[in-house]
Amino acid sequence: MAFLITGGARSGKSSFAERYAARLAKRGFYVATATVEDDEMSERIGRHRQQRESSGFQWTTIEEPRRLAERLNALMCDIDTAGGEPPVVLVDCLTLWLTNYLLAYEHEPIERLEQEIDKLAQAVAAYRYPLLLVTNEVGSGIVPAYPLGRTFRDAAGRMNRIMADACERTFLVVSGIPVDLSRIAVSLDEL
Repeated sequence: MAFLITGGARSGKSSFAERYAARLAKRGFYVATATVEDDEMSERIGRHRQQRESSGFQWTTIEEPRRLAERLNALMCDIDTAGGEPPVVLVDCLTLWLTNYLLAYEHEPIERLEQEIDKLAQAVAAYRYPLLLVTNEVGSGIVPAYPLGRTFRDAAGRMNRIMADACERTFLVVSGIPVDLSRIAVSLDEL
């Protein structure tokens, strides 16, 4: 039961995901993909962590910058073994995860990145418990001036399409307002 939550920067997608998670379970795992590269990012991560802690919802934070598919598979096995009411898993965010891979394998063929996206999509599709995936919608602006930026934008677009296909529902958050894209989607057969 996976849900994709997308939107622009600062659109409110993480806040919506956290509130939605609290409706799906009594506790959760927050899988953070960000890495601390500078003081500003350290402060940003600290604010996010403080917001989660003050929410009243019981979060356990797991930092996983790259091995996300493996982590989801391991969490599912742990939940299977533990029994009881399963916790929700919230991954924030897929575009940072993608950035981590892209920078690590910048000089390798794009197929390597596509294999990682496919591996993650398989893990998401197989996941049997509540799973929320936060991602950025990055392709609505100008074409990036540099090759790496264009590669990232294109890979993020492909990743989001693949993840939306693997998820039960997809939400777009704009100005703090969530829109259920799955409910308003149009099929070509309907046109």
